Amino acid sequence: MNTMDMVDALRIRIDQAEIGMVVASDVYNLNNQLILTKGTVLDERMITKLRFYHVYGLYVFKRTSEGIHGEENKEGSYIEAVRNTEEFKKFNNSYVETVGNVESHFNKVLQESSEINVDQLLEETDRILKEGRNGIHVFEMLQGIRDYDDLTYVHSLNVSLICNIFGHWLNFSEEDIRALTLAGLFHDIGKMLVPKDIIIKDSKLTKEEYEIVKTHSMKGFQILKDHPIDIRVKYAALMHHERCDGSGYPNGFRSNQIEPFAKIVAIADVYDAMTSNRRYRNAICPFDVVESFEKDGFLKFDPKYIMVFLERIVQSYIHNKVRLNDGSEGEVVMINKLALSRPVIRVGNKFVDLTKEHGLSIEAII
Repeated sequence: MNTMDMVDALRIRIDQAEIGMVVASDVYNLNNQLILTKGTVLDERMITKLRFYHVYGLYVFKRTSEGIHGEENKEGSYIEAVRNTEEFKKFNNSYVETVGNVESHFNKVLQESSEINVDQLLEETDRILKEGRNGIHVFEMLQGIRDYDDLTYVHSLNVSLICNIFGHWLNFSEEDIRALTLAGLFHDIGKMLVPKDIIIKDSKLTKEEYEIVKTHSMKGFQILKDHPIDIRVKYAALMHHERCDGSGYPNGFRSNQIEPFAKIVAIADVYDAMTSNRRYRNAICPFDVVESFEKDGFLKFDPKYIMVFLERIVQSYIHNKVRLNDGSEGEVVMINKLALSRPVIRVGNKFVDLTKEHGLSIEAII
């Protein structure tokens, strides 16, 4: 940083970082890897990233970028209101710490052939879940950190949390919920044996690269097969890309051949992947994801699971502010049971029923 920048900058602790602050000097982690470049405008994802890499302090300019801050903190945004609660801040801190612990545990299993400490891993997920009042509240919290970097263990943690909530919705026993939570956590562990340059590729994969990625389900099973853990966890790693119509991989199994836990993990996996940012695309609007499930999901996914999931998941978007494809903005106030992806939106003093307004659709949650 030059002398002029030093005059205009101050050093802050990471817990003092706020959305809209502008980074005044390149930020590196303890391994001297560049994390953020000078001039970056902090948003929730960036701040979470700094915590994840254990950056304890940074320089920011004294002046703020009001325009960008205004974009990130739109008045009336329900998600932004959630992010500003003490509950979310506690949830986010637990989440960031747990991601680091999960990464460490995965690496020990892979690199040191360590035993899988089931109790320790479930304590990690329980710690996050206890920050939420109920399943819907946890989904609201997860929406608040949707901009987190796309890393295998972050996605795995999300799927694990979703599976835990899903298991409660299905009225599973506590023992089965524990196993299902673990299945969600380990479902993608095989990706850690796929070349990293393919996993983090910014553009569309080639046919050859995609075939390599598809090997992760078998690799995951191979990693887990000799560990003394529930067999359903191992089968979930192997079969979470199988589909009920036989269109999945690695074996093209049909519904009656697929482990039920794998069917459940598959739904959580697809939902989280589609509603999260990826290096090659932005997050897809959750209502578009629900619509996609409604259109062909009942062929690919087990109806007795997908129906419960969709009916419950849309409830987490009640009171969210959305933007419609005509540019208008409103609040989700009621879900249509027969068309879950097309709720009733309050736009000003008007109520817009998307089941009757066929030209309108939800473009984004804001």
